Amino acid sequence: MGLGTTRNNFEGKNVVRLEYEAYVSMAEAEIKKICSDIRNKWPMIQHISVHHRLGVVDITEASVIIAISSPHRNESLDAVKYCITTLKATVPIWKKEVYETEEYTWKENKECQWSRNEQK
Repeated sequence: MGLGTTRNNFEGKNVVRLEYEAYVSMAEAEIKKICSDIRNKWPMIQHISVHHRLGVVDITEASVIIAISSPHRNESLDAVKYCITTLKATVPIWKKEVYETEEYTWKENKECQWSRNEQK
């Protein structure tokens, strides 16, 4: 199982909350595709559950949870790693990081395939 929680700092700035937005129908379709890919790569996987919150997520609260079961833990752990990496790269969910000064930054995941950093 993987659980992603909100950190209270980033590069020396105090983070007070995250705010997530998504293109919901496309995000759901992409998550279903990831689950299908997992079942193809690891046929022994029994159950998959993926949930990513939208809206405000306060410090220490979970943003994403991934639970995958299989007869042996190595396959589950590999599948969880694949799931979070692929989710960050392909699912249209955007994160706004709000600091104690009320400044904010829209953040891209470094894994994101459409990242502006990749276009430079």
